[in-house]
Amino acid sequence: MDNIAVLIPCYNESVTIAKVVRDFKEVFEDSPWTANIYVYDNNSTDGTDEIARKAGAIVRYERQQGKGNVIRRMFREIDAECYLMIDGDDTYPAEHAREMVEKVLNEQADMVVGDRLSSTYFTENKRPFHNFGNSLVRKSINLLFKSEIKDIMTGYRAFSYEFVKTFPVLSNGFEIETEMSIHAIDKNMALQNVVIDYRDRPEGSESKLNTFSDGAKVLKTIVRLFRNYKPMVFFGSISAILAILSVIFFVPIMVTYVKTGLVPKLPTLIVCGFAFIAAIQSLFSGLILSSLGQKNRHDFEYQLQRISDEKKRRLQNR
Repeated sequence: MDNIAVLIPCYNESVTIAKVVRDFKEVFEDSPWTANIYVYDNNSTDGTDEIARKAGAIVRYERQQGKGNVIRRMFREIDAECYLMIDGDDTYPAEHAREMVEKVLNEQADMVVGDRLSSTYFTENKRPFHNFGNSLVRKSINLLFKSEIKDIMTGYRAFSYEFVKTFPVLSNGFEIETEMSIHAIDKNMALQNVVIDYRDRPEGSESKLNTFSDGAKVLKTIVRLFRNYKPMVFFGSISAILAILSVIFFVPIMVTYVKTGLVPKLPTLIVCGFAFIAAIQSLFSGLILSSLGQKNRHDFEYQLQRISDEKKRRLQNR
């Protein structure tokens, strides 16, 4: 088991990867911890893997395209006391790495978020839609999940062994960061925040993030995870809307019937009936899924304890 594993998912980052590897090797050289730098190449065509290897990184490969697929591979293959994940585009400075690692190793944090949005992100980032998207995602998740995470989509994070080995990677692409944040909130894992500096990509380095298509995927992921993690609120809201609409349209029909004994809008009455039945079904769906979610949280705590015991045994045998 490694002491610290620095994980760098990469796709065509030949312009910056050597500097990123050197910076993180240097920042841990005189630290009390030993760190291995892992670069996971995701079908790069510009020689990123060879450049990273020459800079001193351990290079491995993931053939399925997408950042989520790379992270799944990294989390599955590597065992470490602390994991530090960083993008290979040199937008995150290495100076904050030791502070983030210390919070995991010495303060028992499960996930440490490198917060760009509280520092230089909005001035350094030259893509206004990215600024808007980051703010929208942060506010949406903090509102829906009643949390206070400062930066939802940052690629600079530190994790505990327990988080990595219990996190189910379901997303394939850039929406993986959103999934990590929501998982940590829902499972009541220890979260901490470190304000970091952010710098825009250097000249010649191009972002792989598509503002609109990847932004739509992130929003879709938020809705999907809200449905999965908060089923009572999700389906209860649908139930309430359907019930209110059915009552609103039913009341005039009922008033007319009381006065005249006639039902002139029979199709509307039928639709109201079906809508109210759907409301009841939605309510009970939320109740059932909420109970299953509670059982899942109980099972997760047992799994977390098992993973923690496994970590202790690995450390004793190291």
